[in-house]
Amino acid sequence: MEKLIKALQEKYDAQNQPIETYLSGLLHAKPINYWDYIQVDTLLSLQRPRTDFPDEMIFVIYHQLTELLLKLIKHELTQITDQEVDQKFFAEKIRRANRYTEICTNSFDVMGGGMEPEQYLKFRDTLTPASGFQSVQFREIEIITSPLHNLLSHRYKEELADSDDIDELMQHMYWQEAGTNRKTGEKSVLLSVFEKKYLAHLTDMAEVYWSKSVYQKALRLKESGEMTDELVKELREHDQLFNVGWPKVHLRTAEVYLEHGQEVKAATGGSEWKRYLHPKYQRRIFFPFLLTEEEFKNWGED
Repeated sequence: MEKLIKALQEKYDAQNQPIETYLSGLLHAKPINYWDYIQVDTLLSLQRPRTDFPDEMIFVIYHQLTELLLKLIKHELTQITDQEVDQKFFAEKIRRANRYTEICTNSFDVMGGGMEPEQYLKFRDTLTPASGFQSVQFREIEIITSPLHNLLSHRYKEELADSDDIDELMQHMYWQEAGTNRKTGEKSVLLSVFEKKYLAHLTDMAEVYWSKSVYQKALRLKESGEMTDELVKELREHDQLFNVGWPKVHLRTAEVYLEHGQEVKAATGGSEWKRYLHPKYQRRIFFPFLLTEEEFKNWGED
């Protein structure tokens, strides 16, 4: 006990703070409990379906769980980019991010096998024009991880290969393909409202991570010949899970509901969901320098 008191005294002396005040506060403080610490009441109050169809609750909760997992992925990746780290730390953070992405992928059956298509096809109309496309955390993870050039629409990758104009690059991201009419160039409401809220933020992020993304740190290790096999394995897994595995599971789930019956439905935001979701079309690859020529050529193929 004396050692503990002494350590506390040294801590608060170093901060030029009176230890007596903190001890008095501890004496009168209420004990912490689980429900307050986790904010259970608040958390359980955040589900607000727009219809009375029971399966809409599943849809809402699953997407909220996904956003929390995306936050965990960001939490791990920014620890790599925001400081100098050794390769063991680097690999461990990517491994954790991979674990969260695997949970996202493996849990898609919550929706894929947990909602009646008839219910979904009714309550989905109340969600228009909202779409999972509008998840800004998904875009943030992409920007934290890899350069904008790797996230360009396949139609502009060659044309803008040497561009360092962030504003120009941001106008041709792969995900804009899902919300732009190819014939007229007109943006859908889905894309317009998303860009109004988030484009400036994402552009600022792109500037911040231009030279310190996960890709940049990995490439420097690769070019110096210092990258470990363990780190290579985890980075390749991250690419496969985030850019191939998860999108394909999402695509299969969408097919269950949007192709239910004879009429093929559009996504709630009106996007060309197959061309947007299937990895073989946009060929999003975070770390192309880690792939063989054959792997690069066949990226996203079934």
